Amino acid sequence: MTDVLMPQMGESIVEGTLTKWLKKPGDKVERDEPLFEISTDKVDTEIPSPSAGTLAEVMVQEGQTVQVNAIVAKIDDGAGAPAAASQQPAASQPAAPPPPPPAPAAPAAAAPPTPPPAPAPAQTVEPAGAGPYPFSPGPAPETNIPEGQEASAEPQGPLSPLVRSIARENNVDLSQVRGTGAGGRITKDDVEGFMRQRGAAPAQQASQPAAPSVARPGKPMAEAPAAPIGAAQPTAKTRVEPMSNMRQKIAEHMVLSKRTSAHVTTVHRVDMTRVAKMRAKHKEDFAARYGMSLTFLPFVVRGAVEALRTFPIVNASIDGTNILYHNEINIGIAVALENGLIVPVIRNADEKNVLGLQRAIVDLASRARARQLKPDEIQGGTFSITNFGSFGSVFATPLINQPQVAILGCGAVEKVPVVIDDAIAIRSQCFLALTFDHRLIDGALADQFTGKVKSVLENWSEDVL
Repeated sequence: MTDVLMPQMGESIVEGTLTKWLKKPGDKVERDEPLFEISTDKVDTEIPSPSAGTLAEVMVQEGQTVQVNAIVAKIDDGAGAPAAASQQPAASQPAAPPPPPPAPAAPAAAAPPTPPPAPAPAQTVEPAGAGPYPFSPGPAPETNIPEGQEASAEPQGPLSPLVRSIARENNVDLSQVRGTGAGGRITKDDVEGFMRQRGAAPAQQASQPAAPSVARPGKPMAEAPAAPIGAAQPTAKTRVEPMSNMRQKIAEHMVLSKRTSAHVTTVHRVDMTRVAKMRAKHKEDFAARYGMSLTFLPFVVRGAVEALRTFPIVNASIDGTNILYHNEINIGIAVALENGLIVPVIRNADEKNVLGLQRAIVDLASRARARQLKPDEIQGGTFSITNFGSFGSVFATPLINQPQVAILGCGAVEKVPVVIDDAIAIRSQCFLALTFDHRLIDGALADQFTGKVKSVLENWSEDVL
């Protein structure tokens, strides 16, 4: 048997949600064949099978959230089959109770009969998916608290930053929350379920009438007339649809970013005429030679790389009261998906020219939309760029991708009339919006950084072929 584990999808990820099984128990699977889909706060992707064989057992149902490295399934690869077969009957039968102790040879006449051992305190074991939310896992057997026994003063297992943040924002005492994660670890669903239970009693009391109605003597209590059969019912004015797991993770990450960083945005107008002329000159040859279009985005990335070299603090991150300066320049590129957003990373972007950057952007974007990104391709970013201009937007204020301290947004490149040397001229322009964390970066530094990007683009001299 081969154990299939919940993979580690990032250094800060402690759990993942299994959203869909691509195989059913009894199906044949090949090594590296997609087996199931998972969703975390950083990626939504397919996980391949670690070995070839038959999917023997599914241990985590769709919609359940489990800790990384937890066993989610078992694959029968033929190895150790006889041993497994010999152990199966024993595993399927309940363990035989131990024989009762022999009666004493000469019990005292006045002594009461020896009572049987007291049964273990009843434990409540919820089925998977019976937690406070439809897809939350039930409590693990080892975390059940016997009746009458108080909960531990300290929460079990490691706590994710998200759990601590939710508890801190809502004044939740984590020692009162029972964890349902592996090893008794408290998950986000546990905290939210505790808050719902804590707020349920007042809501129920508020919904009850202040005093019962009293019928007058001799008169029956009036009842509301029932709607006649076949009468038209009022149509609903809203439609309720639960958020997808990815949408929930994006929402959590965005709110966390707003709570963490002091967001400020500075905007610079950039003359892209020189880049636009070079792109128009080479785009047909570029497409014929390399099989892909030449866009404005790799030029912006190239300009950002030069600015990050000049101002390395914009490539840093904050750890408490410490500043972490990163030696690598890893650029995250925001990619819009059908129902969400993901930010794959171009590693060592400072080592690539325009061709290399365009190839990396096309490759990451296409595989992101095909759900084929690898775990290490969506982590380790030190600075992010979002191209909202690809959808026609000329101006926006993007949110910082934690734990980074800045993100650069690029608006649409448009031809506009401008005044140059007291004359009207037609120029290709766009707006660059830099959102920065004011805890670390001041406005003057942010403007100098964006000004460097602007200077590189307005004075472009690097060839693209």
